[in-house]
Amino acid sequence: MTTLRPSRRSVLGLLGAVPLATGGLLAVPASAHAGAESDHRGSDPVPADLRPGGALDQLIAQSAATDRYSGTLLLLHNGRPVLSRTYGMADKEQSIPNRPDTIFALGSITKIFTGIAIGQLVQQGKVAYHEKLSAYLTGFPAAIGDTVTVHQLLTHTSGLADVARDSGDVLRSWTSEAEVTRELLKLVQAAPLLFPPGTGYTYSNNGYITLAYIVAAVSGQSFYDYVRKHIFRPAGMISSDFYNRDQWDTNRRIAHPYAPPPSGGARVDNHLLDTYIGHGASGAFSTTPDLTAFVTALTGGKLLDTAYTWLATTPKFPAPPLPPKPGLPAQSLFECYGLSAVLVNDHWGLGHKGGTTMGISTALEWYPANGYVYVNLCNYEAGSTTPIDTQARLLITGAGEHRPHPRH
Repeated sequence: MTTLRPSRRSVLGLLGAVPLATGGLLAVPASAHAGAESDHRGSDPVPADLRPGGALDQLIAQSAATDRYSGTLLLLHNGRPVLSRTYGMADKEQSIPNRPDTIFALGSITKIFTGIAIGQLVQQGKVAYHEKLSAYLTGFPAAIGDTVTVHQLLTHTSGLADVARDSGDVLRSWTSEAEVTRELLKLVQAAPLLFPPGTGYTYSNNGYITLAYIVAAVSGQSFYDYVRKHIFRPAGMISSDFYNRDQWDTNRRIAHPYAPPPSGGARVDNHLLDTYIGHGASGAFSTTPDLTAFVTALTGGKLLDTAYTWLATTPKFPAPPLPPKPGLPAQSLFECYGLSAVLVNDHWGLGHKGGTTMGISTALEWYPANGYVYVNLCNYEAGSTTPIDTQARLLITGAGEHRPHPRH
């Protein structure tokens, strides 16, 4: 089997997944940030290092103080806020600070919504995971349309190249939703295969862009409208949307992305340099309360029936392991259907990360076994949240502590 190493940016997309129990995991109110300093009681106490003033809180503050972090973070345990922190500016020119309800570009977290949309259509009998691409879309070469399956698109094993990464200047030149929808499909259809479908692995935005076109073709509505109606609305994600570049420029609630230019130097505002509107691989916008509401809806059976939730969110394909780092536990990575999976210290996590060099660094992950939900949305360049995310994951899973081996 051919295995192509993911790029540094694509590695940010590999995060968590686990089978879900019947019923809801969380009951998160829309005002999840309120009361984050509240007391926590019960048989599964929250470690001091995850609470206000603990090691995670100190790391966030230090990162913000040295201008390595700008964003908003929310940690919940069993539906109750544990830690809520917000730093930095949403719009430096207008002196608008980030707030708990600031809207952030999500990057590749968008793939979760695409995967769930496909899962809904599978549940309805309109799409099949084993079916070939040509059953839903025309215009692809036979070598692609008649061989690539929906499963392969979802698990990054289709062999499709990555036009979203390699054609940035072209994508940024489009100036309307209609133009993006029309021209992006042409680029994807013209992209070559990197390997025969199903024989290798490479993280592919093209796969999820293609899945969005399947959603539109099968549902009879635009991908954006489908996600709004069937995911954002039923989940109670009141601030989430696929905002276009014009809305990003005028909506004071949306954080602008800041990153150094390729030539180096101080960070600059890049919001007018992004694609006009997103697609199935990237481009959704959301808030920390909205993302916790999404987790509640997904695990509570509001988006998919229990059996199809399990089907969409369990590991399907082992991703290449990342190089081990001294002092950190081994992590096993898997692709699910829209989500990724990580096994750390005998704990499974569900989720995804997002990031671009233009000024997006985001993370969403949840741990059904111990009730944690973690959201970190940052408007600095990819990787800005990584030290914080890593610390949170280690503390949530108890990595480094002595844990007896489970009995069978």
